[in-house]
Amino acid sequence: MKVICEKEKILKGINSVINGVASKTTMPILEGILIQTNDNNLKLTSYDLEIGIEYVLEAEVLEQGNTVVNAVMFSEIIKRLSSSEIKITVNENNLLEIECEGSLYKLATMNPDEFPELPKINVDNSIEIEQTTLKNMIRKTIFAVSTEENRPIFTGCLFEVLENKLNVVAVDGYRLAIKSNNLNENSNSFSSVIPGKTLNEVNKIISDSFDTVKIGIARNQALFEMENCKIVTRLLDGEFLKYSNTIPQTWETRIRVNKSNIQNCFERILLISSSSIEKEKKYPVKINIEVGKVTISCANQTGDAKEEIFVETEGKELEIGFNPRFFLDALKVIDDEEVFIEFGTNRSPCIIKPIENGDYIYMILPIKMKE
Repeated sequence: MKVICEKEKILKGINSVINGVASKTTMPILEGILIQTNDNNLKLTSYDLEIGIEYVLEAEVLEQGNTVVNAVMFSEIIKRLSSSEIKITVNENNLLEIECEGSLYKLATMNPDEFPELPKINVDNSIEIEQTTLKNMIRKTIFAVSTEENRPIFTGCLFEVLENKLNVVAVDGYRLAIKSNNLNENSNSFSSVIPGKTLNEVNKIISDSFDTVKIGIARNQALFEMENCKIVTRLLDGEFLKYSNTIPQTWETRIRVNKSNIQNCFERILLISSSSIEKEKKYPVKINIEVGKVTISCANQTGDAKEEIFVETEGKELEIGFNPRFFLDALKVIDDEEVFIEFGTNRSPCIIKPIENGDYIYMILPIKMKE
């Protein structure tokens, strides 16, 4: 194998596939990147048996061939080379030579025949969506995915197509985030749960552009296809929460508030809330809603804090406690200038949503306050 390629192009390819490389494995081949030539293209592949990523880039192919090289070493060398043009060769001793101006590196290779093939997916259902739209949908839900492995189904996002609308849903037992978007073409209804790890990688690879990404769903696999990249992933098994039954349809107290103002209040309060000496204890913030005013406060061994903010209020006065980080996570991803925050009783969920657009809902459970 002998190829010449631009540093910028191959580095983008390496960065796209690097997180599909296995980090802890008894199979050294999975710690590598499969490098293959095809006419005047170079294909890079990684696969950790759960997520596989392929990336194709243009290159000047002088001799066809394929090999596998340690991903971390290959990435670090390419990243630090100075020239824009890089020559990559597999020599007669099966070493991968990387040449760039006065630099020459030789890396041990592995047998490409031992690299596992990515699953062949027979797609049952598929949709196409603009990359910028998908990126936004992932950004507004992924933070609410569970990190607890005792309920694996909640470590992913539900992708649900109903009535030509895509809903992406994340839940971790304490909060729930839903982002919806209408599809441009008619599609069959279906639902699947895609691992959060995969969606994080998809979000890094797709661009903030109007180029499309095709999402294909099979029985136990999903496929994301872009112009020069594809990602294959297993789906999560299990029954996802029937989320529509959990969202309150009415409220008893509602405030309308400038998003940045209340976000800044929570960020300041968090300095006290998260600085407790007893790290294992949870110290919620208390939200007190009165006519035209909200008071947010917190007290623990470190100190106490109180913020007052003037808002539009409707309904009853209320005192309720929340984890401030959960509030902040939602406020950070809402782009609108103002939000509605809707409450029931001090024991029922709270809803945060934009004023203008009804395609995003975030629900958070309260924390019982000490008397």
